[in-house]
Amino acid sequence: QVQLVESGGGSVQAGDSLRLSCAVSEGSEGTLKTYAMGWFRQPTGKEREFVAAARWGDDSRAYYSDSVLGRFTISTVSAKKTVFLQMNGLNHEDTAVYYCAASTKRIGLRRVGAEYDYWGKGTQVTVSS
Repeated sequence: QVQLVESGGGSVQAGDSLRLSCAVSEGSEGTLKTYAMGWFRQPTGKEREFVAAARWGDDSRAYYSDSVLGRFTISTVSAKKTVFLQMNGLNHEDTAVYYCAASTKRIGLRRVGAEYDYWGKGTQVTVSS
């Protein structure tokens, strides 16, 4: 069983930065069952949307949505089973609940939520303009 726990959300001003963390727990076995990690977000009253994704240890080939490209950075630390989302230059449109997700698929559509097998409960990010 894989469990994901997000942290690092909060309320900030436009232009500020935040770093979200997602701790991955894969039970008693040491070998990672997940191959890729993703971040998604859901603004109030809107559908969930893709933010960023990367395979473990392959951050240089990460995927980003157009709305966050150049401002957000995903990083994976396999040894710590943790994935981060560094968010710079935040604006009001970034306000949402942010979810961490894990995929057990070696190959998949990383931008698609249905491709992920496990989800965290989310952490709220609020940006005041």
